[in-house]
Amino acid sequence: MQILYWQTLDEASRRRALARPAFALQSDTLARAQAIIDAVRAEGDAAIRRLARELDGSELSELQVTPQEFAAARAAVAAEDISAIERAIGNVERFHRAGLPADLSLQMQPGVHCERLTRAIGAVGLYVPAGSAPLPSTVVMLAVPARIAGCPLRVLCTPPQRAGDAHRAGSAQRAGSANPAVLVAAQLCGVDRVFKIGGAQAIAAMAYGTGSVPKVTKIFGPGNAWVTAAKQLVAADPHGAALDMPAGPSEVLVIADESARAEFVAADLLAQAEHDPQAQAILVTSSAALAEAVAAAVQEQMRELSRQAILQQAIASARILVVADLAAAVAISEAYAPEHLIIQTRAPRALLAQVHSAGSVFLGRWSPETTGDYCSGPNHVLPTYGYARAYSGLSVADFTRRMTVQELDEQGLCALGPIASRLARLEGLDAHAAAVERRLAALATDPAAPRR
Repeated sequence: MQILYWQTLDEASRRRALARPAFALQSDTLARAQAIIDAVRAEGDAAIRRLARELDGSELSELQVTPQEFAAARAAVAAEDISAIERAIGNVERFHRAGLPADLSLQMQPGVHCERLTRAIGAVGLYVPAGSAPLPSTVVMLAVPARIAGCPLRVLCTPPQRAGDAHRAGSAQRAGSANPAVLVAAQLCGVDRVFKIGGAQAIAAMAYGTGSVPKVTKIFGPGNAWVTAAKQLVAADPHGAALDMPAGPSEVLVIADESARAEFVAADLLAQAEHDPQAQAILVTSSAALAEAVAAAVQEQMRELSRQAILQQAIASARILVVADLAAAVAISEAYAPEHLIIQTRAPRALLAQVHSAGSVFLGRWSPETTGDYCSGPNHVLPTYGYARAYSGLSVADFTRRMTVQELDEQGLCALGPIASRLARLEGLDAHAAAVERRLAALATDPAAPRR
């Protein structure tokens, strides 16, 4: 790993040290995604089956997962794995239930009552990728808050297994089937409408509906460039579906001092690096000795890991920044706004008050980011690519919408109406003013009207 000494870098070098890989969607990716969307809108299920043959190498007789497929998946997943998924669901549910948005009801002044009400989104689409690694954890992170929010229609799409992938996974899987662990997680989370559709075609199917797939209002979940492009395209269409948040490659930034254990820091960097060749792994430390130890530990631990091709590319662009003190480390983290921030220092909580821009924070040497990915409770769907400056991680609130209510009686209108009328005329909107003044005039001629 490259070790850089922050104090020796000029401003341009510092910007380069914190630069993320270019993640602008290429015009051909957007064009191809749009072509897939157009095909699904025009041909419906027939386009999905054709694209499954062309892109996934799968022949799909049924797009929706059948009860028999759910049963076969349950039988194919070890009892210990099912128990682990159940434990994760329990923690995620407990944390997210505590974060349910609360309604508001306020008497602003006599005769003026205002409310904010929360309503579940009626139909949501959950996308769970299954490329280089199936992600039952993503099922949990999407489906649990959707269930807690009370979304009545929850649709999940996940790619069918390719012939080669199914063969390597053993006889329990066959080409065209969904990953068994993903299906078990979906069933445990109460999602029974699961479709074996991947890529941009899955996003199009959920955004516009087909003969088999119902139309949804908002789509959640990670994916590759095709999925990201499709989500952006359908979100820009008033007839499509909203998206959860902008996304780029996964990332982690570790702040550490001389008390940190190099083997733990190295393991955390590698855990993030194995996601994607463009995944970002950065260590910011006040200890030059730790920097050297972590760089050596990364190389040593990498030899034991399986996803070598991905790790080699990701670690090649990883870096270690040596700073004068922890205040400088926090300042760098704030400028970078990481998806995951791990603080391994003598007093990690002492730094927390200074942190404002991070997706999720992990305090202390015994808090690996892996626990947040799977089972500690908070959501692992987080803003990346610096969006943590303005966006938050997924929560129950994202599966709801809030609307306000205002109710005035005669007394309230007499008190507040003149203010509204004056402000409307200040803005030159006389129709706005008239909507108030006509009511006030009516009250003035009514002997039963309340006095001002």
